[in-house]
Amino acid sequence: MNTPDLYQIFLQYPKICIDSRKATKGSLFFALKGENFDGNQFAKQALTACAYAVVDNPDVVENERYILVDNALEKLQKLAAFHRKRLGTPIIAITGSNGKTTTKELIAAVMEKKYKVAYTQGNLNNHIGVPLTLLSMDKEHEFGIIEMGANHLGEIQFLCKITAPDFGIITNVGKAHLEGFGSLEGVKKAKGELYAYLYENDGIAFVNYDNEHLEDMNPPHNVIYYGTKDFTHCQGQMLNNDAYLSFKWITLDELSSDEPDGYEEVRTIKTKLVGDYNFENALAAVCIGDKFNVDPVSIKEAIESYQPKNNRSQLSVTSNNTLLLDYYNANPSSMRAAILNFVKLDYPDKLLILGDMLELGEASVREHGAVIGLLQELELSQVFLIGEKFSKYSEIEAFSFFTNVDSCIAYLKLNQLKAKQVLIKGSRGIHLEKLVPYL
Repeated sequence: MNTPDLYQIFLQYPKICIDSRKATKGSLFFALKGENFDGNQFAKQALTACAYAVVDNPDVVENERYILVDNALEKLQKLAAFHRKRLGTPIIAITGSNGKTTTKELIAAVMEKKYKVAYTQGNLNNHIGVPLTLLSMDKEHEFGIIEMGANHLGEIQFLCKITAPDFGIITNVGKAHLEGFGSLEGVKKAKGELYAYLYENDGIAFVNYDNEHLEDMNPPHNVIYYGTKDFTHCQGQMLNNDAYLSFKWITLDELSSDEPDGYEEVRTIKTKLVGDYNFENALAAVCIGDKFNVDPVSIKEAIESYQPKNNRSQLSVTSNNTLLLDYYNANPSSMRAAILNFVKLDYPDKLLILGDMLELGEASVREHGAVIGLLQELELSQVFLIGEKFSKYSEIEAFSFFTNVDSCIAYLKLNQLKAKQVLIKGSRGIHLEKLVPYL
């Protein structure tokens, strides 16, 4: 079936399902394949609730409710691109090495103060998640906010072709997914595919002028800058050294005139985000909200009420300790930022619990060694390092090493920690969340 004909069916049944266990009445099932499953085998089960099943295996077709296509995933992507063009809704695309999910959530919170917004749920930011987000949009939505993730060259370019963003933001570039990108230059080239699309299609980019890499990545002609410099369109300044980030902001137009009434109160924002590295994420949301005429009071309310989740920049107080949870993911750039922020905090008894950084390829040994070097340079003594990669440096007596999280749990059971402020940072694959009940 061609895409225009399938689109007519989609308009009648606009809910998309890719998991037969979650099939809802009147939805459209796509039989996608994974490493350990084949959605075609579950099409019949899905049709107990779904209206139609889009399959790419002719052997499972039983009646006219099976729509046979060459490739179910490709058809899902083509349907999403077709739908996006017909909606014509302005779309903001977000990518970057660190902070893209938090930035997306903050932008959505700000924009929802004025507009009906559709945005990426969780981290559904890949070749499946992006089409699903687009297909969740309808004509009532006034903005779409699409997060784009990638670990290989060409992925952002591909997602841009589906999404056709009008606006874009690269939060930053750093040493992430080096296994797929090879180097920082590879990361810049991959993330820069968003700038390239905007450049070729007369789009607008929001650019953090404080990040020296971004200006070197050839952003499009139409740029709106944010940062700490006076000449940026939206200027911010951090205010505190507490666990929670606070900052103030002002626009370029306001800088050239007298400060507006109530400036200090309205444009001073006290967030529930841990870590000064979230400053650029929050300021991006402020800048985009201001661009689209969300009033300053609403911007302040949106960001101050935002509660981080999924173990990103969260503060948790247990009966024994205060925990800074930031173990959703980790790479050399985010690890360094988290450590330096934690060191600055005025806490009396600090402990770092750091887990291995994964997906670094040939750079893994070098980058884990760099973290060890930073810890030594900062003369930190209360440090737990967890994972096989960090354990290669176990001869260093200043730190405590554990080959895995279970061995650290065994230690904590025998040595209960009390009255400590603990940063927990590492890649998801290390499962640092298992430590929390013992802290």
